[in-house]
Parts: sequence; structure tokens; C-alpha cells
Amino acid sequence: MNLSEAKNLNYAQKQEKPFGIKDKLGYLFGDFGNDFMFIFANMYFMIFYTKVLGVSAALVGTCFLVARCVDAFTDIAIGRVIDKSKSTKHGKFRSWIRRVAGPVTLMNFLMYQHSLANASMMVKIGVMFATYILWGSIFYTAINIPYGSMSSVMTGDTKERASLSTWRTLGASFAGIIIGALTPQLIYSADAAGNQIIDPQRFTLVVGVFSIAAFICYMLCFALTTERIKPDVKENQQSLSLIDTFKSLATNKAMLSMVAISTVLIFSTLMGQTINTYLCIDYFNNVNALSTISMVSLPIYLLVGTLAAKLADKFGKKEVSTIGLMIAGVIFLTAYFMKIKNAYTFIAIYAAATLGTCIFSMLSWAFITDIIDYNELKTGERNDATIYGVYSFTRKLGQAVAGAVTGYALTLIGYNSLAATQVESVKIGIYSLSTLFPAVCYILAALLLMFTYPLTKKVVQENVAKLAKSRG
Repeated sequence: MNLSEAKNLNYAQKQEKPFGIKDKLGYLFGDFGNDFMFIFANMYFMIFYTKVLGVSAALVGTCFLVARCVDAFTDIAIGRVIDKSKSTKHGKFRSWIRRVAGPVTLMNFLMYQHSLANASMMVKIGVMFATYILWGSIFYTAINIPYGSMSSVMTGDTKERASLSTWRTLGASFAGIIIGALTPQLIYSADAAGNQIIDPQRFTLVVGVFSIAAFICYMLCFALTTERIKPDVKENQQSLSLIDTFKSLATNKAMLSMVAISTVLIFSTLMGQTINTYLCIDYFNNVNALSTISMVSLPIYLLVGTLAAKLADKFGKKEVSTIGLMIAGVIFLTAYFMKIKNAYTFIAIYAAATLGTCIFSMLSWAFITDIIDYNELKTGERNDATIYGVYSFTRKLGQAVAGAVTGYALTLIGYNSLAATQVESVKIGIYSLSTLFPAVCYILAALLLMFTYPLTKKVVQENVAKLAKSRG
């Protein structure tokens, strides 16, 4: 170890503090910042380009697919760059959050410019593709991968990691509530016939406020968190090649299983977020229901947030998540056959299903830290950011497929983005997409988790003990 490395190590040791509430709050703010942009894009990117700029839903869906093709390279490449980078006095991952917070939030704002309304369709499409790819495939990737990877080096304790996953999900939930509850009230207004229409200028203003809020959240995440597990310099210098890393991941049953499960769930969740907007506005014609359906998740996430880590510690993450997903699938299947006409009856059933789905959501990131440990035992090397990059890509793939399929599905059922009201057959199609589709996805995810994911509670405990012994 040279003099510079020794000074950095001494600095880290002096500054290191015990894991506690500051770390949890900091990690919460990280996903709070992420989802001021990510959830907003899932709910309103297609809305903005179809209803404000008049781009076809199919073209917006194609934009999602093209961006995910770019992600296939950027997610892995950025993850590998981060894994190969040396720790600074701020840690291996935290420094990336500070570097990229400005560019990613600025690009988020530039995606939604109402001033393009009078531009040619070619200009609108060009701006849509350029800004979305720069935001999601470059800048968001460069901040989200180090943020997600950071949890595995903040603590080695499985209970503390589960609590980080819970606090992260709460951060996303708070952002989702704010976006879901406030945005419809701010950007929609009723015309003379009582139909809900968008105010384009307000839309861009709201995005600007959310972008500033995201930047502040990232700075709080950077300031409040601490990295405690330090990678060994020699081990990094003799690390596996990229090809060898991919070979190890290709034989990692836990990783492959979680990739499949995550893709299905992200596909369902993100398509649901978009379709629920159309459901409340076009099926129920109730903008207040759109706010309520977002707000109803908050008390549920707060309730489950206090129990998720305890349930996982007692029964296992795999075990409790499987039951929750299966229950949610059955509830959505029941709602499909009920053909509900009242918005608030639907919201009550949606809330019941959320009780099941949010258990997995609360613990999902703790699954990844278990997989990172599992891979370290198999290969003798920690590739936190690379593994997270692969996982991030699969989540984005699910997002892209959801966006594309949503656009194609709306086009297939005859949705007219320029019409004030939709014909009855289109309304029925929207209702089916919001109930039957998630039912199938949640049941499938539960079965995959039950039969293909190998890291039971017992196996996870054994892996943690082995790593603790190997690290002395």
C-alpha cells in the first residue's frame, strides 16, 4: 500500500461511524430523489408526449425500447467502471451521487418542455428520443447504480440491510405519494363539458419543482450516509475479467431467478402506474380518484415498513414475499371479474392488493445484497456495481417493455389521445389492462420466487456466517 492509499484508509477509519438512523434517512433520501424523476416518468412521460405534444403512443413505446437497447451497454459499462474505480475520502460509491446529481436533474426538466407544442412532429420526436436516452440511459444510470450498490458496503448485517431496503422503499413511496396526489390537481383542469384536460405550462413548472427537489434529496443522501466495508486494494487489482464475471453471473441461480422475477414485477408495476392514470381519467372520469389511488399506498407502506424487516428476520425474505405476491394476484383477478364501476370501490381493492405487493417491494433491495454475498462466495470477489448494473438493466428492460406494451395496447384497443372522451369498448379495454394483467404477473412472480429462487432464510444465514469468517 502506498502513502496516498494509507492516508485515505486512515481518513476513512477516523470518519467511520456506527450504522444508525442517519444512514437510514440518507438512504431514504436517495430513492426519494430517484423517484421524483423515475415514478413521474412512468406515470406522465407518455401522458405528456401523447396528450400535450400529440405524439402517438406507439412511438413513445418505441422510444422506451430503443432506450433499453442503449441501457444494455451503459448499465453494465458504468457498473464495471464503478467497480474498477478506487475509493476516495467520500467512499467508492457516494462520490458518484454528488457528481451526477446536477446533470440528471437538469435533463429530467428538459424532457418536459411545453414550448415544443407548436414545433414540427419531427422535432418533437427527436427531442423525445434524445432527452429520454440522455436522462435514463446515461445520467440516471450513472447515479442509480452507485446508489443501489452502496447498501452492500454500508453494513454487513442482514437485519440492517433489510432495514435499508425498507427505508429505501419508503423513500420511493413518499415520492410516489407526492407525485400521485399533487400532480393531477396541478396539471389537470375541467373544461366546459366537465372533461379533464392538461395545462401544458403548469406541467413543465411542476417538473421543474420536482427536479429541484430531487437534487436536494441526492445531496442529503450524500451527506448522511457512510460506507463501512472497504474493498481490498490487491483483490481489486487482480479482479476477474468482464467475461469471467458474466460467466459467474450466468451460473448464479439466485441472480437469474431474481432477474426473471424483477422483470415480471417491474413490467406489471410500471404498466399499472401508467394505465391507472388512464383508468381514473378515461374510465372513471375522476381526477380526485387519481390522487386518492396514489395517497392510499402511504399508510400501507408505513404499516408494512414497520413489519417487513421483522417478518423477514423471522420467516425469511423469500418466504414472506411469495405469500404476499400470491395474495395480490388473486385480489386483482377477483377485481377483473367484478367489473367495478365505482372508483373508490376499485381503490379499496387496489389497497388490499398493495398490502401483498409492498412486502416484496420493501425487501427487494435486500435480496440483491444477499445475491452479492452469494456471488462473492462463489468467485471470491465483490462486484457490487456490476451485479447491480445487470439488475438495473433488467429492471429498465421491464420498464421499457411495460412502456412499449402500454403504448401498443392502448393503440390496439383503439385509444384516441386527441378525443375528450373514449368509446365504451376502449374504456373496457383500459379496465382489463388495469386488473387482469397485474393478476397474471403477480401470480407468475410468486411461483418463480417459490420454485426457482434458492436463497432461503437458512441459506442466507449460512452465507453471512461464511463471509464473516473469511473476513476475520
